[in-house]
Amino acid sequence: MADQRDFYEALGVSRTASQDEIQRAYRKLARTYHPDVNKDPVAEERFKELAEAYQVLSDPETRRRYDAFGADFRRVPEDVDPDTWARARAGAGAGGWTGQTRRQGDVDLEDLFGEMFGGGRGRGGWGPAPGADQEAELVLTVEEAYRGGRKRLTLSGDRQVDVTIPPGVTNGQRIRLAEQGGHGARGARPGDLYLIVRIADHPRYRVEGRDIHVTLPLTPWEATLGATVSLDTPGGEAKVKVPKGTSTGRRLRLRGRGLPNPRGTPGDLYAEARIMVPARLTEEEERLFNHLAAISDFDPRRSR
Repeated sequence: MADQRDFYEALGVSRTASQDEIQRAYRKLARTYHPDVNKDPVAEERFKELAEAYQVLSDPETRRRYDAFGADFRRVPEDVDPDTWARARAGAGAGGWTGQTRRQGDVDLEDLFGEMFGGGRGRGGWGPAPGADQEAELVLTVEEAYRGGRKRLTLSGDRQVDVTIPPGVTNGQRIRLAEQGGHGARGARPGDLYLIVRIADHPRYRVEGRDIHVTLPLTPWEATLGATVSLDTPGGEAKVKVPKGTSTGRRLRLRGRGLPNPRGTPGDLYAEARIMVPARLTEEEERLFNHLAAISDFDPRRSR
């Protein structure tokens, strides 16, 4: 992590940026570099960098630790004073490490913590330090969010984890993977990994909470006379009853056909009618439409 670019620099914001500025910067860059829209291999690495930077800087407590301890913030115990850390690190750097495994200015965390607490490696000067909790983004399709299942996620550093996704997860929901976060020190337990769900944009479905919105194409006669039509949904085919006189824009509600909810009421599916006309007519179809036009006094532009 020490070799990574500064998180503020990665997002293109100042160290005094507000949470809103950080969020806006991340969303703008993520839309450019997300692997779903940018197939350049370099873009995927850039997106991972952006995601990690946002995960750290969007959480006030994690951001405070990053500001205080820099790239080592996940490894520094919770009770370390930032000023003490800075003085100890500066002192270690000024002295200059020697030997094949240390370069001038490098800091060995075990020795550095030993200086702070009066101990050192092998001397028991300080106790176990639990690993830090970490966050990562879990991008799902609408279908994956609906049905749940198993998914393999690649994290920064090419680490892979398998996650069980419960049916009906929603945008922003957190999935906890116990002891999959940062490594603990001196035998302490690792931290937890929290996966933040993001449902990706879909060409047909739009998700709001647990409700799903979809366009329902209709012929003029189905909309006029009423009909029962088939509609594909994330949960399979559904039958939609179209009332007589349905116009474009009318929303038809299918109760309980939105995202499932294992602990409560599922969402609904809203099918929005859109009347479609044939691009080409047969002679008979054109004759019938002309006949209808001649005998009908319906005028949609006339106020009613």
